[in-house]
Amino acid sequence: MTAQPRLSIGLPVYNGEEYLTESLDALLGQTYDDFELVVSDNASTDGTEAICRKYAARDSRVRYLRLPRNIGATPNHNHVLAESRGELFKWASHDDLYGRDLLRRCVEALDERPDVILAHTGQAVIDGDGEVKVPYEYTLATDSPHAPERFRSLLFEPGGDDFYGVMRADVLRRVKPMDSYHHADRTYVAEITLHGSFHQVPELLYFRRDHPTRAERANPSKRSRCVNLDPRRAGPLHPTPRLLAEYVWGFVSAIRRASLSRADRRACYRHLAAWMTSRVRPDAGERVEDRAPVDPGRLTISVDALVAGRERRQT
Repeated sequence: MTAQPRLSIGLPVYNGEEYLTESLDALLGQTYDDFELVVSDNASTDGTEAICRKYAARDSRVRYLRLPRNIGATPNHNHVLAESRGELFKWASHDDLYGRDLLRRCVEALDERPDVILAHTGQAVIDGDGEVKVPYEYTLATDSPHAPERFRSLLFEPGGDDFYGVMRADVLRRVKPMDSYHHADRTYVAEITLHGSFHQVPELLYFRRDHPTRAERANPSKRSRCVNLDPRRAGPLHPTPRLLAEYVWGFVSAIRRASLSRADRRACYRHLAAWMTSRVRPDAGERVEDRAPVDPGRLTISVDALVAGRERRQT
C-alpha cells in the first residue's frame, strides 16, 4: 500500500465473527492492492475484535478501529467514510464475498470514464454456505446521461446494491450523510445518482450473503431495523409512520439539494409523485435478496473460482 492509498474500503462490523474471516480474505486477496481497509468495530462482544487485530497485525493495509459503544450501523457506516483517505471509496460488508478482480475492474472503469461517479459489477445472492441463491440481472438505468431518468429508475425498479459500488469520494462528501430511517440507503443512492451516472461492469464479481442473522432478517419490522441502524430510533418519538415519512422526505430533500436545471428538477418531482401513487402495487420496492429463489444452476460460474482465499481455507 502507498502512503496515500488510491482507494479506501470501509467495513463497519458488529458481532460478525461467523463470516468475517471469509470477507477479509476476499478483500485482501484482490488483484488490485492500492487500498486501505478501514474496519470499524461497533463494540462487538464476540470474536470480532480478535479476528480484526490478527489481520491488522499481518497486513499494513488494515486499519482497525474499535468504538467504545455500539453507535448503530448507520453512524458506523458514516464513521468509516469519515476516516477514509482515498480518492475512491467503497463500503464492504463483513459477511459478503468478492471476486478477486472486483476492485481492479471497478477502478479501471472509473479511470476510463471520467464522467462516471460509481462503478459496480454483476451480483448474485448467496446463502450461508456460499451457494448461489439468486442470480440477479441488473436492469436499472443508472447509466443514463439524464439525471431524472436515473432517479426514476431507482424509484421504480427493484433495488440492486449500488451502495456497495466503488465511488468517487469527493461526490460522497457532497451528499448528505446517510440517515437511519426505513430504506435510508435507497434515498442516499438516489441522491448520489443525481450527481452523475453509474457504470455496470459486465462480470459477476459481487456475492451478497443472505443468512438468518443478516440485519434485515434478524430485524423483521421497520422499527426494529431502524433501531439496529441507530439506537436513538428507539422509543415513542420514532413511530413507524414517522420513519416512512422521513423516507419520502429523503427523496424530496435529495432533489432539493442536487445541482439540477429547473426542467430536470421538475421531472424528478413528477417521477417522485408517480412513485408515491404506485406504492400499493404488490412487492413494490422489493429487494433482490427478498425474491423467491431461482435455480442456481443457471449460473455457469463457480463462486469458489472467483473469490480469493476460499480454496486456501478449504484445504
